[in-house]
Amino acid sequence: MRSDWTALPETVTAKIAQRVGGAFDAVAAPSGNHAEIASTITGPAGRVFIKAASGGLSVRSLRYELTATQAIDWYPPAILWHFECDGWLVVGAEHLDGPHPELSPGSPDLDLLAVALKELQETTAPAGLWFTPDARLGFAHPAMDGGTLIHSDFNPANLIATTRGLRIADWAYATKAAPWVELALLVQWLIGSGHTPEQAEEWLAQFPAWTATGRESLDEFASRNASKWSTKSQQSTEGWVHVLAAGTGEWAAHRRAAFGGPA
Repeated sequence: MRSDWTALPETVTAKIAQRVGGAFDAVAAPSGNHAEIASTITGPAGRVFIKAASGGLSVRSLRYELTATQAIDWYPPAILWHFECDGWLVVGAEHLDGPHPELSPGSPDLDLLAVALKELQETTAPAGLWFTPDARLGFAHPAMDGGTLIHSDFNPANLIATTRGLRIADWAYATKAAPWVELALLVQWLIGSGHTPEQAEEWLAQFPAWTATGRESLDEFASRNASKWSTKSQQSTEGWVHVLAAGTGEWAAHRRAAFGGPA
């Protein structure tokens, strides 16, 4: 749950001011809810993206994000500083400039996404505590286990198209898994951006991890992910929940029709 900037104690805002060179303006981020505070602040030293958390789950998510961001080169926003004060964990990160990519069929931004995915698919999860597929997604399959550190939420809102390539924000749900799981989770966003399930799978076929994954594993993943989001959509009025329910449902229906996947 997001909180207003005024929720931060004065001791915390004073420490932030020290790090940005003095008085600053804060503008809340338009989306996301993992951290209680997420804002762009502008001070004498320039712009910094701030996340802050005090609650147990929010702090845990922010610690995950801090660890993942420090473990992966370039793609995440660089961590500039972080501190703990009066029960708050505060992280100051590089402010990324650029639009969110367009992932519709034929978009040139898909090439940026492919470059990033091919590199990140080779990222071994460092030693440490990470989400498992089951803990992250609420379901498991032996083929989902692996040693790759995946982002697990390639929502276009987390992607920034910069002049140097695609950057990726919000690593709060970094997960240790088989690399194909990242690709399977991308299907819902490709469908949400205008791809048919067939087009989404055709695009994903450029990745060895996708083509090497057994049909049964993909069928099972599609079915269980669709079931999860269908249940969530019946309990929520949030638009994005219903978008994911529709996209995952389309993919599962395609797998059933094309390959006789599970109902």
